Amino acid sequence: MSASGGTKAIVAALGANLAIAVSKFVAFAFSGSSSMLAEGVHSLADSGNQALLLIGGKKAQREATPQHPFGYGRERYIYAFLVSIVLFSVGGMFAVYEGYEKIRHPHELEHWYWPVGVLVFAIIAEGFSFRTAIKESNELRGTHSWSQFIRRAKAPELPVVLLEDFGALIGLVLALGGVGMALLTGDGIWDGIGTLCIGILLILIALVLAAETKSLLLGESAGIEDVKKIEAAIVDGHTVTGIIHMRTLHLGPEELLVAAKIAVQHDDTATEVATAINAAESRIREAVPIARVIYLEPDIYSESEATKGADREATPGGPAQHPAEH
Repeated sequence: MSASGGTKAIVAALGANLAIAVSKFVAFAFSGSSSMLAEGVHSLADSGNQALLLIGGKKAQREATPQHPFGYGRERYIYAFLVSIVLFSVGGMFAVYEGYEKIRHPHELEHWYWPVGVLVFAIIAEGFSFRTAIKESNELRGTHSWSQFIRRAKAPELPVVLLEDFGALIGLVLALGGVGMALLTGDGIWDGIGTLCIGILLILIALVLAAETKSLLLGESAGIEDVKKIEAAIVDGHTVTGIIHMRTLHLGPEELLVAAKIAVQHDDTATEVATAINAAESRIREAVPIARVIYLEPDIYSESEATKGADREATPGGPAQHPAEH
């Protein structure tokens, strides 16, 4: 996994979550707090999720094979999607169940100082992990807002860690609130309400992650900025006079496929066209280094054919398309 894959943030989150999970289970054993049990399972699920992200990054580095000629870059998307499933099922649904049961059968907390101490420790540890994820994300985010970064990022690891850590911090505050209210009122139902809120929060985050990673799995185009750079690099104004239509597709976070039908002069020789295509490919790779798989097909531009639009069945297929703004 490259540096842009957020390995440092993943390792920081993994270490923090393992330590927090142990402390939460100890606190649950002494206090009987359902919030602590739900949070312990949440941290354990998060630890497994970070392990999945590391495994996905490792598998994605495999060389292309005849059976998979475009490589294994999408392994990172698959494992990120698995994270959303684990977060939904193991984290969210378990917490909802525990919260419901605690509301139905509340009981007074014992040794309250255990859950309170662990929650304070967990907030500090999660805050460190979250700060690391924010620092790494800021190097890639640029001028985009956080919501735009999560929606547009092609590498899934950092958005996953960001959302997990954000959810964990909010969940810890909810757990602390539930435990605090249970202690103040002497009614254990508040502990169950806090647990239920944690479960709902985790399910919502899992659904957001699932939606974003599903989009990546289906195949997203290059970002608007990269598309414009590619278009500018293709046309030389001499042999390549324009782009008839173009498609881009992320084969992985750091591997882009570019396929375009380009307009050439009708009286150009095959040698001139081949030379122009090779030069265009070099310009594309210089402008957008992750454009590693490029297919350029020469054609003679036709106004009548261009009016057919971007229909896949049309030849030449219409003008180049830009990815939609999010």
